Amino acid sequence: MIRNMLIAFAAGTLVAPALTQAAEIEIESEGPVIELSVYESVTAEPDIVTIGAGVTTEAASAVDALRENSEQMQAVIDRIKALGVADEDIQTTGINLNPRYDYDRTSQRQVFRAYQVTNRVSVKLREIEETGAALDALVSAGATDLTGPVFAIEDDKAAKDQARERALERATEHVEAYAELLGFDEVRILEVNEALQGTSPIQQSAMRSVAVEESLASAPPVQPGRVSTGVSITLKYELIKDEPNEEE
Repeated sequence: MIRNMLIAFAAGTLVAPALTQAAEIEIESEGPVIELSVYESVTAEPDIVTIGAGVTTEAASAVDALRENSEQMQAVIDRIKALGVADEDIQTTGINLNPRYDYDRTSQRQVFRAYQVTNRVSVKLREIEETGAALDALVSAGATDLTGPVFAIEDDKAAKDQARERALERATEHVEAYAELLGFDEVRILEVNEALQGTSPIQQSAMRSVAVEESLASAPPVQPGRVSTGVSITLKYELIKDEPNEEE
């Protein structure tokens, strides 16, 4: 029968994303070592959704193209704020200014057409049921392309804790089974390494990227589905045999 596991964690082997350095401690082992990798995830309903909105304009001069784009993007941002979105949930993700050319087959040369400016923002919505209405409002305000929606859990600590507990339970079951099959009496943890996974969609709306030429007739349907979050752990165990009792 296998006895309770003797716990000995190597310092610095529980890795969090914020850590940039970890101490390494080598723990000597006399018995054979077995390494197990286990992944567990937990699914839950998302509580936030991120969408992207962009404005693209063209003009004969770079100044005019940027000025026109800025005016249209400001209208889009004002509309986003009017929906109740906080400033910290609106982030500019890129502004690009590039000359555009057409190819003249007669002269076989590139001919300047206009300057093009694109400006994109990322918007985090905390009322998922308002996603469709928000997309419709953005287009009405002048957004010329949309991306998303991307659903997530803002604070997935509880879900990750649950996934971690499941992963450790599975690892314990597996290593104890190996020990019993191989004729060992105990197992001792030598090392634990953890990798965290961000939330990922289980089911998403079919609307991923939409180029818009005119205002939408109605708000698009959006299904949030469920998202998953999890942890992947790698554990090293030493397999131990009890010393024979000399008195027996």
